[in-house]
Amino acid sequence: MGTEILPKIKVGAIIVAAGESQRMQGVDKILAALGNKSVLAWSIEAFEECPAVERIILVNSQSHLGPVKCMAVDHQWTKVADVCVGGKRRQDSVAAGLKMLGHCEWVIIHDGARPLVNRDIIERGLQAAQETGAAAAAVPVTDTIKLAGDDMKVIETPPRAHLWAVQTPQIFRFSILEEAYRQAKGDVTDDAMLVEQAGGKVKLYLGSYDNIKITTPRDLAVAELMIKGLEQ
Repeated sequence: MGTEILPKIKVGAIIVAAGESQRMQGVDKILAALGNKSVLAWSIEAFEECPAVERIILVNSQSHLGPVKCMAVDHQWTKVADVCVGGKRRQDSVAAGLKMLGHCEWVIIHDGARPLVNRDIIERGLQAAQETGAAAAAVPVTDTIKLAGDDMKVIETPPRAHLWAVQTPQIFRFSILEEAYRQAKGDVTDDAMLVEQAGGKVKLYLGSYDNIKITTPRDLAVAELMIKGLEQ
């Protein structure tokens, strides 16, 4: 791993794991054990095992930089080209990863705290992105959603058939995401939102209800049960 100029590739991935685990009650979710490896290792290995992905950049907090570099060496991840420090906001972390990745045709952005991603979700995302140059994994919302004001009074009940909960991976033609970051204004919650703001069209494709994000200790416990189910 280093900062040398890398040759152009077709598909690169940026795995973002620079959060502070504020809702984990003192547990470091990225390095937390999940089955026989860490949460982050599950995410990375899904991309390592996907033939379409040629290069991976890991974006972590400063405190995780050393341990994650050691983890990459210990696991002999051949596609991990570098590990870099993220920024204050998620979009700053992705921007840091883009600089390290180097130019490629397609870039996949994934949250390191979604350990149950798999090769099928990644490959279907790459296929879906061919239509508009941008795609995001998502699942249909199963609960009724209410839009409320600051006073907690209901303003609207949107039709559930049109509501999707967005996940990662999110896949973009590199030039589209690069331009979206160049035009970025204000805070966003995901990269698809940046592309939307820049006038791009994002294609949703079916993700998985198992592709949960580890945010609380309960999420980690649920993921542990899912892992045990996969191993049986």
